[in-house]
Amino acid sequence: MDDAMEDESESQTIAEEVPMKGVFNPPSVNNEHVLSGESYTHLSAVPATLIADMSTECVLGVDEAGRGPVLGPMVYGLFYLPLPLHHSLLAQTHHFDDSKALTPGVRSDLMSTLCSPTTDLHAHCGWATRTMSARHITAAQLRANGAYNLNAQAMDATIELIQQVLDLGVNVREVYIDTIGPPATYQKRLERVFPSLQITVAKKADSLFPCVSAASVCAKVTRDAALDVLYSTYARPEDQGAIVWGSGYPSDARCTNWLKGNMHPLFGWGNECRFSWGTAKELLESKGAPCRMDWPRAEEESDNMKLTGFLMEPEEEKEDEMATWFGRRVAAEVF
Repeated sequence: MDDAMEDESESQTIAEEVPMKGVFNPPSVNNEHVLSGESYTHLSAVPATLIADMSTECVLGVDEAGRGPVLGPMVYGLFYLPLPLHHSLLAQTHHFDDSKALTPGVRSDLMSTLCSPTTDLHAHCGWATRTMSARHITAAQLRANGAYNLNAQAMDATIELIQQVLDLGVNVREVYIDTIGPPATYQKRLERVFPSLQITVAKKADSLFPCVSAASVCAKVTRDAALDVLYSTYARPEDQGAIVWGSGYPSDARCTNWLKGNMHPLFGWGNECRFSWGTAKELLESKGAPCRMDWPRAEEESDNMKLTGFLMEPEEEKEDEMATWFGRRVAAEVF
């Protein structure tokens, strides 16, 4: 990740980005996947009102949370509901807004209401999240030498979520998305993938369209709860339930202080850290182990030069070891 990406975090209100104590734990948080550094998707059930009439035209919004942090996943949220209820239910009744404009408590309450079977939100609205782990974000960037950057990963996550909702039989007519990069370029790419949908990509869409606001709340609450799970492996009694690394943004002094104080000299950190971010790279280079390992260039490498060739048969070599190493903790006993 370049410095420009990290500079985006400067615009965040850091105090509002710190997960609250006892944040609502939505069903989109899979503890096992979060702790193991796996990316995964959660889809809610199709709401009852749509099950009753699947021809009902729906509006759908997409937004993300956690684009800039060095710690924790980036989460893409998707939210859909019948078109006639778009403004009345979300904006007028429940007052959804851009998640950064809402307090952590309000976000948590809205998500709890959405997940409660007896509420109007649960009856009329569907939602989904794609949790992109720090380990997979890093591995994708390093495997492709930066070619598969965060924008490309975000585009794929957006397309995957929309397609999965369409596969459920939901009659989506209008789609609103908060942009990543130039809105016109992003919109044209999505229109090529989904030519039958009316797609609008806009800056600050989370403030303009209630379905995008709701998607941003789903994404933010999911990320906050995932951070809580990730921090549980480091928590000490004196923390009293607080996440000492703060918001996870590089501009947050609590985050950088935690990174400096909890860095293994050889392996760095665990599945919570994006090793491809400049902040992590600089700390590893300045404070990490003095040893370096120079790997042969691809064009110089023959089959018998691969380290894995000495350890397993060629057909057993299934994955890129360097791309899956980041974030994996290794016990000292193996040495």
